[in-house]
Amino acid sequence: MAKKETAEQIEIAAQVDATDSAPAKANVAAPGKPKAPMPLKLKDAAPGKSKVAAAAKAKAAAPAKAKADAPAKAKDAKPGKSKDAKPEKLSEKDYQKELAKLHAELVKLQEWVKATGAKICICFEGRDGAGKGGVIKAITERVSPRVFRVMALAAPTEREKSQMYVQRYLPHLPAAGEIVIFDRSWYNRAGVERVLGFCKPGQVRDFLKVAPEVERAIVDSGIILVKYWLEVGPDEQTKRLKGRIGDGRKIWKLSPLDLASYDRWNDYSKARDDMFKATDTDWAPWYVAYSDDKKRARLNIIKHFLSLVPYKSVPRPKIKLPKRKVAKDSGKAMSSRRVVPATY
Repeated sequence: MAKKETAEQIEIAAQVDATDSAPAKANVAAPGKPKAPMPLKLKDAAPGKSKVAAAAKAKAAAPAKAKADAPAKAKDAKPGKSKDAKPEKLSEKDYQKELAKLHAELVKLQEWVKATGAKICICFEGRDGAGKGGVIKAITERVSPRVFRVMALAAPTEREKSQMYVQRYLPHLPAAGEIVIFDRSWYNRAGVERVLGFCKPGQVRDFLKVAPEVERAIVDSGIILVKYWLEVGPDEQTKRLKGRIGDGRKIWKLSPLDLASYDRWNDYSKARDDMFKATDTDWAPWYVAYSDDKKRARLNIIKHFLSLVPYKSVPRPKIKLPKRKVAKDSGKAMSSRRVVPATY
């Protein structure tokens, strides 16, 4: 087993060196050294390969038996919809109905974590606009922020740059009774830092070699570690990034780093593949969620996450509000207070 791992590490190291030997040309300042704002203009992303030819070929090669069975199935089929058609867009009503059920389960999980002292860590990774923030918001919407903590670390300080790379992440790992969610994690080194030239190829190679053992130590300490990669297509990513430009609520999400990395789609794909090959282990596997459909992705991820944790309902005493007395003049002192104008 050791020989096999060594061979894989050598292969990955060679691929990293070949990919990253030339310095990155992204018009981005290193973390901590701001540069002039970049214009909010997006280039066209590299289009994905068309599936039309493949679909036509598969249809032509279908066996005659399938044609014979087609009339019997035609009665139940809806007109204009093929077997391989994408699922219909999930209505807001259906989405909220399913989300409410999952929220109730997340509360059960929360109470179980508090009662048992369990420790859970979730890492969300993916390209810009993949939907990481939306999933995290859906998870934390109805639970306690004292139990579910979200960590989105800023660029490292000069002091942190001098530390062991993973050192600044370790203090944020969960203690007993906590669930920590990383909105981007130590895998920045394998992704954005590599693609935009914020680290050297040797540093990437060392990270990919060490990360599995660090995660083994995390798991051996009793932490349930779950890693998600959200995979968004190039067209959908372009749509989402363009939508941020004119939306005052979302413009803050479009950073100079997002613009610089936008036209490096293939570089990110290579970095992602190398990361999976080196760090997809039995003790800390990667789970890929396709997120072009944001609502379905959120539901699928929450459902899947709940299936990975052996939580149980914690008995709770029946709640009954006690009787109370309210004085008739209890609101009298409020008449002289400053009041917020009822504008709406």
